[in-house]
Amino acid sequence: MLISQLSVNLFIFFLSILGILNNRKNLLYILINLELMLLCLNLNFIMFSLYLDDIYGQIFSLFILTIAAAESAVGLAIAILFYRANGSTDLNQVPVIVF
Repeated sequence: MLISQLSVNLFIFFLSILGILNNRKNLLYILINLELMLLCLNLNFIMFSLYLDDIYGQIFSLFILTIAAAESAVGLAIAILFYRANGSTDLNQVPVIVF
């Protein structure tokens, strides 16, 4: 069971990396793929915690989930401000400031 779950987590993790590399122009897609990556990491911690009969992986997973919730709240606030300033969430429309 551990090998199958780890292989599914690895597949989803690489799928989220592929999603980030494929959709580099939309801010919301990047944020969603980052959250998916963190969730796969948490599932790995939980699976190893259950396999090793240790609670530290589950506690560490809870800490990562709280940090991910704060990160998503800040990321969505930045996305809203970006949308208000530019009219879209397309990252290709970011003005480049040259000093």
